[in-house]
Amino acid sequence: MTATQLTPAQHAILAYALEHTDGKIEWFPDNIKGGARKKVLDGLFNRALITTDGTDWFIATEGYDALGISRPAPTSTPQDAPEDTAALLVTDPELEADVAACEAQWIEEKAKEKAPEPTKPRTRENSKQAEVIRMLQRPEGATIGQICTATGWQAHTVRGTFAGAFKKKLGLTITSDKVQGGERVYRIA
Repeated sequence: MTATQLTPAQHAILAYALEHTDGKIEWFPDNIKGGARKKVLDGLFNRALITTDGTDWFIATEGYDALGISRPAPTSTPQDAPEDTAALLVTDPELEADVAACEAQWIEEKAKEKAPEPTKPRTRENSKQAEVIRMLQRPEGATIGQICTATGWQAHTVRGTFAGAFKKKLGLTITSDKVQGGERVYRIA
């Protein structure tokens, strides 16, 4: 008889169910969500490793065999079930280590979700917006044409940037002068 090969996820799911829920499949690793859970369940079911009672999934005899554990015989009926269900759990040091590793990974992933990593503030020193601001801060200012050439923007984009980003968002005051017969020159006041 050849041993059934399990993926790490399948092994972790079955091991957790065996160790914590008396064979009922309730827990999945965090990286298995939505449609992936259905695929894992379908894969386990198609290989006859799990079975269903119509509502819930449970480890089948073949699932216990794949884990290298013999299925525990029923020790009691629901009417006289012991209060301490720990006595019903199968203990296997290798299985316990796998479950502990999965739980540790789960706890670590949850901790990362709760504590976001500090982000570095973005600098915009080399952005087109910063380039336009530098051009407008020059003593000679800048024309729409010069800004279009430097940034690759169209004239209406430059005017929109003046009105939106510079005046409204950044609160800059932009002035303009028009030399007779020349182009309008813009500056930051």
